[in-house]
Amino acid sequence: MRDVVRPLGGWSTPAGRGYILLAVMTLAFGFALNTSTTVTTNYFTDVLHFTGPQFGYITAIREVPGFLLIVVTALLYRMSQQRLTALALVVFAVGLAGFVLATGFWSVVPWVVLGSLGFHTVMQTQYALGMNLTEESRSGRVLGVMAGITQAGALVGMGAVFFVFLKWPQLYHEVFIACAVIALLGGVAIFGFPHLHEGRPLRVQMPRQRMVLARDYRYYYVLSILDGARQQLFFSFGLWVLVSHFGMGVSGISLVVIVSTVVAMAFSPWAGRMIDRRGERWTLSAINVAYIVALGGYALMDNLWLACAFYVLYSFIAPFSPIGAATYLRKIAVPQDIAPSLAMGVTLMHATAIVVPVVAGVILNFVGYQVPFFIGCGFALVAALVTLRLDPRRQRSAARAALDDAAAGATADEAAGCQAVGA
Repeated sequence: MRDVVRPLGGWSTPAGRGYILLAVMTLAFGFALNTSTTVTTNYFTDVLHFTGPQFGYITAIREVPGFLLIVVTALLYRMSQQRLTALALVVFAVGLAGFVLATGFWSVVPWVVLGSLGFHTVMQTQYALGMNLTEESRSGRVLGVMAGITQAGALVGMGAVFFVFLKWPQLYHEVFIACAVIALLGGVAIFGFPHLHEGRPLRVQMPRQRMVLARDYRYYYVLSILDGARQQLFFSFGLWVLVSHFGMGVSGISLVVIVSTVVAMAFSPWAGRMIDRRGERWTLSAINVAYIVALGGYALMDNLWLACAFYVLYSFIAPFSPIGAATYLRKIAVPQDIAPSLAMGVTLMHATAIVVPVVAGVILNFVGYQVPFFIGCGFALVAALVTLRLDPRRQRSAARAALDDAAAGATADEAAGCQAVGA
């Protein structure tokens, strides 16, 4: 474990400082996002008095900024990743704080949009920052550790909500303000993140493209689309099935979510190490088969304990997909393409996140609850077939291949020079 978290050169280096700052930001972001999400549904019900259809409308509205993320990234392409992340956290904090001003559906919509724009931006920039901390062969480990830290922040937040609302069941405004303050602290921390590439300091930020949609990265785009479709199906209807079909109460649902969070927190670093060791093709193919088992089991097993077990299983394997897709992209893309390509992946993911749950919700009016999960199995099966085609070495873009060849030539010249001096 010590080898997993230790940055290149040790903690006293710029990479070490960046590791700490990113960890602080990630912890704060995980806390603010998951704590606010935990109480939002009850806030909409108890304070803003939402009706059933309004929950569907606000969910669709919340996903729109994720779909438009590539436009935002293109407009701010000159801004460094750390400053863009800090700005996104400020926007996220403003959105959270604005919840206390809302009095109904339309008055909360602007704050939902701001908060969504902020957290969707952070979701892709933290991957780009994390991969800058280390060399390519250790990318999965770093992203896995950061995913675990996010889950740790979520766990602290959910625990705080549980105990606070036992005594003060209407403390919604104070929770949103606290989450906004924590998000701002995360923005302050990440603002000092150093300019790095491959874990080594740069004097100035690395330039990046305004927008990238390239055929060379097609497998990354396809994986993002399939991941978004499958993920939204499960998280739109997973807990709903436990409540409506199995009759679980709030305490039972809270326990399932907490167990899932602890499992994801504990195993996310391991997931990253597996991707580094085994490669994206083997790991993601196996994970998509596991998705089929988890989703199929969730649909077919009419037993509460087994359903909870499959829910936890899905939560355990979920971190693999975005980490594997990001490390695959890093291996085939030139550095300046990575951040806008990650943004494009989030945009494509949310294109399906907006459409698929709505279609599945309509289908539910005519069929059993099992059908959306079978559809999710279909997405996972297609993703498994796609991952079998992954070959980062052969699928590098022409620009990346040229960059690698130039680096290899420089290394060979340096080695030859050293041998000549030794002679």
